[in-house]
Amino acid sequence: MTNTPTAELAAAQACLRLLHTARAALSGPSPVAAATLLAGPIAEADEALRRAGLTGNEAELLNRIYDLEPDRPDLRPGPAPASSPSSIPSVP
Repeated sequence: MTNTPTAELAAAQACLRLLHTARAALSGPSPVAAATLLAGPIAEADEALRRAGLTGNEAELLNRIYDLEPDRPDLRPGPAPASSPSSIPSVP
């Protein structure tokens, strides 16, 4: 992992727990039961994001989540390549 502060790491871990719980709950037979199962993990993730100052900052949150997997690339925006006039890729 990189230089992720503890509060940001906790937020990333809470979001991953929410993701895994959501996948498990939504693969079950009852969507109503899924809503009940997800209430706790959603509240935990919301609070962890608030404590870390990541509420509404999805790009930074995703970078913190990627920090949990050392083989993932760093997707933080960087300088545009010298040969490219823009850092935004064109869509074919």
